[in-house]
Amino acid sequence: MNAPLPVAARVASVSLVRERLRAGHEIALLDLREEGPFASAHPLFAVNLPLGRIEERIGGLIPRRDAPIVLYDNGEGRVARALTVLAALGYTNISVLEGGLDGWREAGGELFIDVNVPSKAFGELVEHIRGTPSIAARDLHERLERGEDIVVLDARRFGEYNTMSIPTARSVPGAELVLRVRDIVPSPDTTVVVNCAGRTRSIIGTQSLVNAGIPNPVFALRNGTIGWTLAGLQLDHDATRKAGDPSAHNAAKARETARSLARRTGVREIGGTELDQLAAQAGRSLYRLDVRSPEEYVVEHLKGFRSAPGGQLVQATDEWVGVRHGTIVLTDDDGVRARMTGHWLRQLGWQEVYVLHDWADLPRATGPEPAVLVAPLPDVETVGALELAAELETPHALVVIDLASSPTFRRGHVPGAVFAIRSDLPAHAWEKDVEIILTSPDGLGARIAAPELEEQGVHVRVLAGGTRSWHDAGLPFETGLDESRALSQADDVYKRPYEGTDNATAAMQAYLDWEFGLVAQLGRDGTHGFSVLENIP
Repeated sequence: MNAPLPVAARVASVSLVRERLRAGHEIALLDLREEGPFASAHPLFAVNLPLGRIEERIGGLIPRRDAPIVLYDNGEGRVARALTVLAALGYTNISVLEGGLDGWREAGGELFIDVNVPSKAFGELVEHIRGTPSIAARDLHERLERGEDIVVLDARRFGEYNTMSIPTARSVPGAELVLRVRDIVPSPDTTVVVNCAGRTRSIIGTQSLVNAGIPNPVFALRNGTIGWTLAGLQLDHDATRKAGDPSAHNAAKARETARSLARRTGVREIGGTELDQLAAQAGRSLYRLDVRSPEEYVVEHLKGFRSAPGGQLVQATDEWVGVRHGTIVLTDDDGVRARMTGHWLRQLGWQEVYVLHDWADLPRATGPEPAVLVAPLPDVETVGALELAAELETPHALVVIDLASSPTFRRGHVPGAVFAIRSDLPAHAWEKDVEIILTSPDGLGARIAAPELEEQGVHVRVLAGGTRSWHDAGLPFETGLDESRALSQADDVYKRPYEGTDNATAAMQAYLDWEFGLVAQLGRDGTHGFSVLENIP
């Protein structure tokens, strides 16, 4: 049953949302459910922001507090609670989607399954329009067996590549391809095959090389590692092959090509002064993104820029940019990766895409990306890892609740801890005199959640430093997830049929069949605004 909405809550019709999308006006359409239900049905440009993660993620996804936000759920009552949370955080331009998810469906709005759908649908459209060349898994296998002159480049994140990869492949994440390919191939006659787990990054990576005009024959591995597996072929595991640094000569050639493609697609180049001017403009949601590798970002980056490796940004833009038609500023230190990423984002319908090409006199920072929070963290009572370990040796009414994602919880948690989704905690009836220890991977989510339990009269402490501190103290972990003891259903993460090594054949084939149908769905939806670059010399 839906919770009653505040009287002042504004309602946005489906037609209004669709019109803003088509007209290129800023809008954030937020789905407040967990990722599992979200992946089962949602509008094309909906961004998944579960109710219990709002405080952690909203600052990065929607940096402007007067940006137009439209909320919906599927009758679970999350919208009413989210309105209160967002108002407390200072967000002022919030509406509720009329009728929720059912309202979208009943108004004739197209519904999509899976996650990161705009990027995946765009990849299918690119192949459809450009005729991106591809090669079947069995054909590639036979050519490799014959020892032909072929290099295989894996366009995914290194961790995905390390889990499973095509034999002989090396890791070259998508934005790195144009920068590094000329130093990898031994000659212009070498055949280059780009792969991912499914289709999108294979297609975009291959088309990047085609757009860049490299002389080599280039192919996408048709259906990626899924296609390889469905062909009955064996994948490698734990591979560590990477590309080396590009030579100055080849980096210059790549830079010239990337600059040309960026200009053709309408990417604009700016310096520090222009960046300040963009930031000062009212009514603009501004995203500052560093598209280099995470390792480079940690060594040094510009203050205020978030880490968003270019290949992943194109693959999953909605994980960084919550406002459709927001303004995106990209940067790198080589002049290739930001421009190549920008030329794809423009084709993906982002109207305002800039490349910051000059770092001179701009403030720098080092280390991992800090959390983007819009409110101070609450003061909470904490407990250290060693102290907690000692307390757990003494029987008493102590419950450790871990707010990690279910896959993270399964990989390792404090022994005896129970899994919970934060938004489920207020509905739980706590026993008298129970004491709760809250934890999360880095402690941030647990610290944000603690006051909500304290308001219920529960004594709560937070594991200082989160579960990471338990690991750093050398304390033992427990694995798995006992659903009989869990406080929530583990539907918070959608099981992707293209990641990991334990996917069912039927699920992999069904996923490919779905991807093949995305171009038709785009046509029925009518809000995408994609424009694929054609007639590249």
